[in-house]
Amino acid sequence: MGAEETGAAVRESQGVLFDEAALRPLPTDVGYRGPVACAAAGITYRQLDYWARTGLVTPSVRDATGSGTQRLYGFRDILVLRIVKRLIDTGVSLPNIRAAVDHLADRAGEDLAGLTIMSDGASIYECRSADEVVDLVRGGQGVFGIAVGSVWLEVEGTLATLPGERPDGAVAADGEHGAGDELAARRARKSAV
Repeated sequence: MGAEETGAAVRESQGVLFDEAALRPLPTDVGYRGPVACAAAGITYRQLDYWARTGLVTPSVRDATGSGTQRLYGFRDILVLRIVKRLIDTGVSLPNIRAAVDHLADRAGEDLAGLTIMSDGASIYECRSADEVVDLVRGGQGVFGIAVGSVWLEVEGTLATLPGERPDGAVAADGEHGAGDELAARRARKSAV
């Protein structure tokens, strides 16, 4: 197989990394409490709390405003939390993780889905096409990659079975990225009386 055929084979197999067709827009007014965000992102509550307090990843739906209030993390927040977890697991330094989070914050929602984050452990690179991934790996820079679209689908699948709520405390309807939280539903019914 020649170099051109090899490149075409790699681009064809890498094409799934950049397929945004399977992704659907998600509601921005549904949030998930800390324990749900932790379960969906694969992190501990201690990590979540520390990252929120240090400003690494803060909740976009509702921040805590004092004792007894609950942070609500949006889908995008949980997506970033999961990416941060993967970067930490692969040994990327905190300054580079912060740079990656800042870079992701500059991207529009669905624009993230076509992004692959590559790293050599020391630096972070953004790739938007299979050709860019191949060029980076061929240049000896990329060691691992995180296809944001794949992480998107994982988080979406996880959140589909977990309870979500609206910022006003209303429970998100079933099928609206959250199975519904019975306790929150009881509270909502009680406060309506």
